[in-house]
Amino acid sequence: MIIQSLLDTDLYKFTMMQVVLHHFPGANVEYRFRCRTPGVNLAKHVDEIRGEIKHLVGLQFKEAELQYMRGLRFIKSDFVDFLGIFRLNQKYLSIEPTVDGGIELSIKGPWLHTILFEIPLLAIINEVYFRNLVADADLAEGRQRLRAKIDLVASDADFDNLRIADYGTRRRFSRAWQEEVLLGLRDGLGDRFAGTSNVWYAMRHGLVPHGTMAHEYLQACQALGPRLRDSQTFALETWAREYRGDLGIALSDVYGLDAFLRDFDMFFCKLFDGARHDSGDPFAWGERMIEHWTRNRCDPRTKLMVFSDSLDFGLVMALYQRFRGRTRLAFGIGTNLMNDVGPEPLQIVIKMVRCNGAPVAKISDSPAKNMCDDAAYLAYLRQVFQIAG
Repeated sequence: MIIQSLLDTDLYKFTMMQVVLHHFPGANVEYRFRCRTPGVNLAKHVDEIRGEIKHLVGLQFKEAELQYMRGLRFIKSDFVDFLGIFRLNQKYLSIEPTVDGGIELSIKGPWLHTILFEIPLLAIINEVYFRNLVADADLAEGRQRLRAKIDLVASDADFDNLRIADYGTRRRFSRAWQEEVLLGLRDGLGDRFAGTSNVWYAMRHGLVPHGTMAHEYLQACQALGPRLRDSQTFALETWAREYRGDLGIALSDVYGLDAFLRDFDMFFCKLFDGARHDSGDPFAWGERMIEHWTRNRCDPRTKLMVFSDSLDFGLVMALYQRFRGRTRLAFGIGTNLMNDVGPEPLQIVIKMVRCNGAPVAKISDSPAKNMCDDAAYLAYLRQVFQIAG
């Protein structure tokens, strides 16, 4: 079966889940699946996907996995105790084929009990699709591409201080391929390889796990905060109360950069270690972040800019050359590492669309990434955060 451990997911699922346990244990949410790649028939794989889900919901955390989580400095003991009795429940999940060859997949239930579904479900759908598309896949092309990427960076002393991490679990060609790529990066890049967002592989291979918050956290705060206009500051303040200065990377694109910078005032500039870019022009974003930190009496050279939007090695190297010496830099690569073996990768997502019965949305600097099923709410959100239509 594809998923062998509940740790086979991104670290930020656990860091957000801990916040949910401590601050929003009664929140109820709804997630929806979307395939952005046209002409893909996933409906014919529904039974196979259901079989993988049946195995997934039977998993529990093993004692060694709980001890590993307990050893992470920002994970609290009561949260690990909760993980010790946690199981995913299939009653919160619905998956059906559609007449156009797609699948209708929704997750609905308590946030605390549904938050861990997203990443393994996407990994399952990806692997089921590709193992049926390319039977007995010859990964020689993928290995050649990986070696070329490693050589591109490793052979140039100008990139000695470059740090690249794997952010590709949800997009991976397969579980086995992700592990092969991780070991190849570790051996080929040395110190230039910073680690992985995947907690299971971090534990198994002594890698550094990476992750803080995702879009769903700030989206949920639209419904959980005192009022919509203050939802972004409410989310950041709640995060800071939970982690007391640790995990200090703020996600900047739930309402677009203009709205983020209006809320990310001098207090947050000094409190948070940096910010993550995940949509829009990364060069323009970087220049504006440096300008914003400077204007708010922070030395940009002490701050960290994390880039994670559709990166490949060429773009990473260009961004590194633009901003090195001006700020601290980190790069998380997903699809270009974990699903670059020949066939076109799938563009699939699972996004939160409701919290406590109210619609929630993301309005990023890349319009194709927006996902909301309530046009009236989306228009209201744009008005409240002064976002052009």
